[in-house]
Amino acid sequence: MRNIITIAALVLALGLIGYLYQQLSATENALRLSEKRFADCEKVSFQLQNQLATLQKREADASAR
Repeated sequence: MRNIITIAALVLALGLIGYLYQQLSATENALRLSEKRFADCEKVSFQLQNQLATLQKREADASAR
């Protein structure tokens, strides 16, 4: 009886380890994807800031004339 309980505990522990590993892998993939999206957003924001600065400069030059 004691051996059955020990084996059941080991099987349960292995199942839990497998589940947690799967969850960790899914979380790491989600983190990689969100980091990529964040980097893409930073690039777009930088490009938009440059465009806005160029437009503001043109407006300032046009109003100065």
